[in-house]
Amino acid sequence: MKFYNSIGPNPRVVKMFMAEKGIEIPFEEVDIMAGANRQEPYLKVNPAGQLPALELDNGAVISEITAICEYLDEKFPDNSLVGATPEERAETHMWTRRVDLGVCEPLAGGFRYAEGLPMFKDRMRCLPEAADGLKAIAQDKIKWLDGLLEGKQFLAGDRMTLADILLFAFLDFGTQVGQPIDTSNKNIAAWFERMKARPSAAASA
Repeated sequence: MKFYNSIGPNPRVVKMFMAEKGIEIPFEEVDIMAGANRQEPYLKVNPAGQLPALELDNGAVISEITAICEYLDEKFPDNSLVGATPEERAETHMWTRRVDLGVCEPLAGGFRYAEGLPMFKDRMRCLPEAADGLKAIAQDKIKWLDGLLEGKQFLAGDRMTLADILLFAFLDFGTQVGQPIDTSNKNIAAWFERMKARPSAAASA
C-alpha cells in the first residue's frame, strides 16, 4: 500500500489513526500549497483533487478519511478504533458523523473562505461572506459537545474512537488558523489536552 500525504487536518486524521494502531505504510508527499494535488498524475489517484488517498496493493485507491480509516481498521483489526461489535461500530459512526458535519465541515469552510482564501479562491467556489457564520456554527457544535462530554473520557465514554481523532485533528488545526478553543468549554478543553498528550498526536503532527 501507499499513502498520499500532505499538510492539513485531513491527512493528519489518518496518520494519527495509523499511529494509534501501530500501522506503517510508505508515504508519498504531495505539495498542496503548489496545487500538485489538482494536477496529473494525482488527479488519476483522486479525481476530486483532494488528499489524503490510500493506494491498495491491487492498485485501487480509497479516498475520504473516514473510509480510509475504516478500511485500515478492518485490515488490521487489533486495537479497533471503530468497534468490535455492531453496537460499538454504530456508536462510532454516530459520533463521527456528528463531529464531521457539526464541527469539521463548518470549521474548514470558515478557514477556506477567510484565512485560507488566497489559497482556495482559484481552486473552488468560495463564499467569503459565509466565513463568520460557518465559524460560529462550528463553535455552537463544540459547545454542544462540551455538554455531552461531561463525566466522560472520550466521546464514546471510556473507548477512544475514530471520532475523537477526527475532532482532535480539526480542533488543533483551528487553533492555528484563528479558531481557538473556547476555554469556557471546560470538558472539551480537558479532553483536548488528554488527546494532545497521546504519542500519536505528536507522531502525526
